[in-house]
Amino acid sequence: MNAPRKRSLAGKVVFVTGAARGIGEHTARVAAARGAKVALAGLEPSLLAPLANSLGGAWFECDVTDQAALSAAVAGTVERFGGIDAVVANAGIAPRGTVVVGDIESNVRAVEVNLIGVMRTVNATVPHVLANRGYYLLVSSAAAFTALPGMSAYCASKAGVEQYGNVMRLELAHRGVAVGTAHMSFVDTDMTRSAQADLPSFGEMLPKLPRPIGRFTSVEACARAFVDGIERRKRKVYVPRGMAGVQALRTVMLSPFSEFVIGRGARTAVPQMEDEVRALGGPR
Repeated sequence: MNAPRKRSLAGKVVFVTGAARGIGEHTARVAAARGAKVALAGLEPSLLAPLANSLGGAWFECDVTDQAALSAAVAGTVERFGGIDAVVANAGIAPRGTVVVGDIESNVRAVEVNLIGVMRTVNATVPHVLANRGYYLLVSSAAAFTALPGMSAYCASKAGVEQYGNVMRLELAHRGVAVGTAHMSFVDTDMTRSAQADLPSFGEMLPKLPRPIGRFTSVEACARAFVDGIERRKRKVYVPRGMAGVQALRTVMLSPFSEFVIGRGARTAVPQMEDEVRALGGPR
């Protein structure tokens, strides 16, 4: 199958959620460097404002679980730039803990941000993306087709994002809109570094995972892959590319055999992780 044709981002408007730091920030930087007009939505004005100013973009303080705030950010983007050509639904969080010791409100919040936030972002932007026959990149994860202890709410939310994107693609194709989902292993961001600092068991587990699942990718390389995906209107974006093979083997990854292999280490890692979560003294 031929690779999708690359389309220039020059003059195109790209709306990015979770844009204050990490993958969202760097995706905005790469998109702007390739000629895009960027609109940044996030929760940290002190980071968003200087970033937007440096990129010649617009910024909006916005919680993706707040439909009114999203609608205001979209309206502001359209007023400033005249429309929206591509959306990167990137905002996401990862709670700490297992189903035994994890804070239920933190787990529910993760689903609200990671999955419901994507749905709300799509709802707020879809009239404008339809008008421009544009593109959506919904940020899922390798967690959509793998299972690791301590990541129940995160895995559930990211699996939901993948399926939401799969159905969106079918519903919007005849309107000229393309939909992609992004699937990363571990990316070197504030979120993953914080998790390793809070939970030493998490850091100890990573080197034991098969490649490319346990491999870390730089946030800059991830952002370049995302923007390449936007330019080519890709159906799937894998970071690193080897994650495509992992997804192709998802039946194996979620099989009793995989549970046996991962479960051997989990017998000691999970109690250690739960002790570490208790020691944190509150939701994270």
